[in-house]
Amino acid sequence: MPLLEVIQTRQVSASVRLTDSTATQVDQYAAFIRASADDVVEQALAYVFSKDRDFQEFLKTPLAKQAASTLRIRRGPSNEAAEPPAKKPASGMQPSLQPSAVVAGLKA
Repeated sequence: MPLLEVIQTRQVSASVRLTDSTATQVDQYAAFIRASADDVVEQALAYVFSKDRDFQEFLKTPLAKQAASTLRIRRGPSNEAAEPPAKKPASGMQPSLQPSAVVAGLKA
């Protein structure tokens, strides 16, 4: 049985601000575990969310469903749009939702 499970997920691009020292540590941690900075942020947030019992209780309340979105998500063209003809040159734009592989089940 493999130690890692690869799960296909859809991701969005978002913009966040970090202090210089936090950004440096994200890059250093990414180098340490041989992963991307995106993976470090994704896994760190998933870990905090899963371990915070008060937050897990909050998620069960109606207030959680009413939380205002403050994350700056970059929106691309709708994925429901028709595919362009094959002969048309690529526009170079990537949609905001992209399939990617995420490693799940990592333990600290």
